[in-house]
This record gives sequence, structure tokens and C-alpha cells, in this order.
Amino acid sequence: MKELVSIITPSYNSAKYMEETIQSVLNQKYQNWEWLITDDGSSDDTIEIINKYKDARIKLEILPKNGGAGNARNKSLERAKGRYIAFLDSDDYWLPEYLEAMIHFSQEHNFELVYSNYSRCNEQLEPVIKDFSANKVVTFSTLLKTCTLAPVSTIYDSKRVGIEYFPIKSKREDHVMWLNLLKKIPKAQPLTRTLAKYRMVENSVSRKKTNIMYDQYLVYKDFMNFSTIKSLYYTANWAMNGFLKYSKFFN
Repeated sequence: MKELVSIITPSYNSAKYMEETIQSVLNQKYQNWEWLITDDGSSDDTIEIINKYKDARIKLEILPKNGGAGNARNKSLERAKGRYIAFLDSDDYWLPEYLEAMIHFSQEHNFELVYSNYSRCNEQLEPVIKDFSANKVVTFSTLLKTCTLAPVSTIYDSKRVGIEYFPIKSKREDHVMWLNLLKKIPKAQPLTRTLAKYRMVENSVSRKKTNIMYDQYLVYKDFMNFSTIKSLYYTANWAMNGFLKYSKFFN
């Protein structure tokens, strides 16, 4: 019997992209999933678009006001019943083989945390720079210098590692969550296939590296409890690696 996968999605004013994201889930070859969408106070047509799909596996919770992506993901995680936890933001996209390939890879090799390549695309889901390559084993120490794991292309086995929640007081909640997860387990294993599409929306907060330097510093200072010097060291490494990750010149 195939294990249930819980897909975790926060949505906020996502009407422009929601249809494509929904279709990418419905088109999965691996069909034993539940999709836990938590809408974070949308004021556009996001909720109406989601409600058009009469699939019992799509489970929408609507929050009365915006509380941030980390809080919305946590609300979905509280409802999760699946063994495997997968993340899909409301503007991203999975290829039909994504869940099937990732679950098979995890089960075949008895891995707790796996991640894959993904395409880095414009708003039309057209690749604009070289695909991100999942070509290295990720450990806590390597993840300190660069956030290699992306929600769109990472799955973990909650039966073995438990549910890991997002810190709601950090604007770098993804990075903190992955670091906390890798305190529990030795490593994340790479599947070197491109199975997802990450939409690089022009005004995305995560793309404005210079605006979130201080938030990244707090990842180390407040959440990892590092010294000021150590926190500055890792922030500098993160900034340089972030430049290399997205620069067209280096890709």
C-alpha cells in the first residue's frame, strides 16, 4: 500500500498562479496524497479558485487575517496525517513524476530527507537560468552557509523524524526549519533529477537578498544561538552563496 503524502501549502493572494499549481498536483502520477492549503487572509480570488475543485483530498483552511507563511504552513502541518511531508508554495509547480520519484527514492534507500533539482523560472514558468542542481549531500554544517533545500523540491519522512514546525517570528522561516530538522538527522540526500519548477517572481521577498541580510543574521544569532562574530561569519557566507546561486553570470 502506498504511503499517504501530506502536501503543505500556504496561499495569499495567489489567484494569478493558483490554477497552474493545482493542476500540477492533480497531474501527479502518485495519487495517495492529501493537500492541506491554508489561506492566509487573501483578498483576491484565491479561495474561489481553490473551491472550484471538488476533490476531497484538497482540504482548505481559511485564516481570518494574514499571519505570515510560517504560521500558515504550521496550521497545515497541524492537520497533516501523511507519513511523508511535502511542501508546495502557491506559485510553484511540480512535474507529474515529482511525488512518485521522491517517495521511491526515499523508500528504496531508506532516506529520511530527500531533495531534487528544480528549474528556476520566470513568471511564465520558462527557465531563465540554469536549473538548481541537487548534487551534494546536505548536512547541518553545510546548510549553515547556504540554504540548499527549497520547499518546492524537498520531502521528509515524518514517521522517522516527527513533524518539524516553522518559527513564526522569523522571516527566514524555511532556513530555520531545515536547520532544526538537520539537528535531528545526519543529512539530506540528493536526487539529481529536475522534478519541479520554482517561479522567481520579480518582487518576491526571498529574492531581495540585500533587504533580508539582518533577518538572515538573526537565523544564526537568535535561532541557532551563535555568537555575534559567528553569526556575522555565516551571514557573509550565506550572502555570497546566494549571489552565486542566482547570478546569471555564474550560471
